[in-house]
Formats: sequence, structure tokens, C-alpha cells
Amino acid sequence: MKIDKSNMRQIILDFPRQFRVGIKAAKNVKVTGSFDKVLICGMGGSALPGDILKMWRNAYKIELPLSIHRNYGLPHLADEKYLIICISYSGNTEEVLSSFKEARRKNLSIACIASGGKLAELCNKNNIPVAVISKGFQPRMALGFQFGALMKILVNCKMIENDLENILSLEKRLKPQSLESQGKTIAKKLKNKVPIIYGSDSKKELARIWKIKFNENSKIPAFSNCFPEMNHNEMAGFEKIKNIFHIIILRDSTDNARTLKRMKLTAEILKNKGVPVDFIEILGRDILYKIFNNILLVDWISYYLALNHEIDPTPVKIIEEFKKKMENKQK
Repeated sequence: MKIDKSNMRQIILDFPRQFRVGIKAAKNVKVTGSFDKVLICGMGGSALPGDILKMWRNAYKIELPLSIHRNYGLPHLADEKYLIICISYSGNTEEVLSSFKEARRKNLSIACIASGGKLAELCNKNNIPVAVISKGFQPRMALGFQFGALMKILVNCKMIENDLENILSLEKRLKPQSLESQGKTIAKKLKNKVPIIYGSDSKKELARIWKIKFNENSKIPAFSNCFPEMNHNEMAGFEKIKNIFHIIILRDSTDNARTLKRMKLTAEILKNKGVPVDFIEILGRDILYKIFNNILLVDWISYYLALNHEIDPTPVKIIEEFKKKMENKQK
């Protein structure tokens, strides 16, 4: 019996092609105004492009005031100085629709990214620019479409310098198949374990993406945190309960030297207490390659972990059931 009924394996292999499609979808998405800040409204997999943008901005020390909103409405700070970018892959995420409607009510500058749904309908009805990206994917597996569109919108709006050629080059530079064997090997270690993923403070968003991939692809609990903060609280939690966890540390050789020392000492202490620890090296010369190459690795790990548990990695039935109950409560 085939477990991977939606053929997620092929989606992972084809992932590098998404950037070009996403950039093209946002070709004509442009907003004019006096804004000089960005607020990205999104939930789940549709908020992750904002996290990646934040890592990219921080790595290059780019002056781009950026906030990510994962909630209903808008934060109180949202005013006419902000470009509001609403991202909902399905186009039907109720929190994002709420943000969109409040931004409209406040007459703020708005651009959107969706594959269709109510958000695209509202944009067309109200003449709001929207990048309509490819349908048929789970939001967490459509990061290339969404990130490509997001970066193109920011370039069009003159919020960032044009780095699109570097993004397009990822189509050739990323080699998903070269990571598959490593992913399969690590997945074997994680069977019946709860992964906890740690990275440096500059990679905490990446650790969060790992957590989400395990949650949604592997259908298991997973947690994330960062150095040095975890050394001041979380590591004390392994004194008693430890046999259910497997620690993954995302290590970048360019991280702060003291942070790298913390990673090494933490691994030594936890291993001595019987907690398994694996280091994952973040490899590459530029930040976008590092991020997406690393994401492809966790795609493979979480994919094969699902297969090891005899679970189809694509559907998220419990989330869909929850959404339906939320809709019923509104009626």
C-alpha cells in the first residue's frame, strides 16, 4: 500500500522551481505610498516567508523595519507608515482575512499573496494588488512560491534592493536529491522520539520551521528554542524526563564563537544525562542557500519519519477538522 498518496516526495524534488513561479506571479504587484515599514500578516506555513525574510534581512544588516503578525486584526502599531502584506496560501485563513479587513478599514497600503479563495476575491473586488500563486500544495510545502512573490513585491515597492537573480539562482544551486539519504538516516533515529530543535538566536526562525515540519509532515509533537536563552532555563528541564526526547542543534560556523561553545557544552552535558543529540551543520556561502538547503533536509527527515510511522505526510486532518468546527461555531 502506498503511504505517500499525494506524492510529497516529488514536491520536495521539484521545490527549487517554485521561486521563479512565485516571482512571476508578483510581476505586476506594486503599491505606491509613503510607507517605510513592512507588516506581514500570516498564519502557519503562510507566515514562514516572513520568518525567512527576517533571517535574510538580519544576515545582510538591511534597514527594513519588519514585523510579523500571527493573529486577528492588526497590532496597535500598524499605521500609514506600514505596507501591510497579507499572505494566505488558501486565501481563506480567517485571521488573515480579519487583518485584511482591518487594514482596509484603516485605509492602509495593502498587497496580498494567495492561491485563490476569499482573499483573492476581496482583492479583485476592491482593486487591491494580489500575487496569485500555484494551487494544489500544502502551505508549508509552498514556501518557494510565497517567498519569491514576497521578495518581488518588496522590490516592486522599492522597499529592498533587487536580489531576485540570487533567488532565481537557487533553482540550479539547490539539489534536493543529494540530501535524501541523509534525511532518511536521521529519520530512523527519531522514530518514537520528540524532537527539540535548537539554533542560534539568528537562526531561531529556522529552528521553528523544523518544528513545524515535524508537526505537520510527521504528525508528532516537536519544540524549538535558541541559544543562548535555552541555557538559562530550558536545559534544566532534562534533569528528570529525558528518554522521550532527541535534541537537534542547527550549527552555523559563522555564529558567535561563544554561542558555538555553548552548543558544544550543552550537547556534552545532555549526552552525559542520556539525551541523544545530533548536530546539523548549516552549509553554504549565502544566507538564502543556507536556509533553503536546510529546509530541504528537514523536509526529507520529516517525510521519512512519517513513512516510518506509516503515516501519509501530506494531509493535516486534525487541523482541517478544527477549522470546520470553528466555522460551525460562527453559524
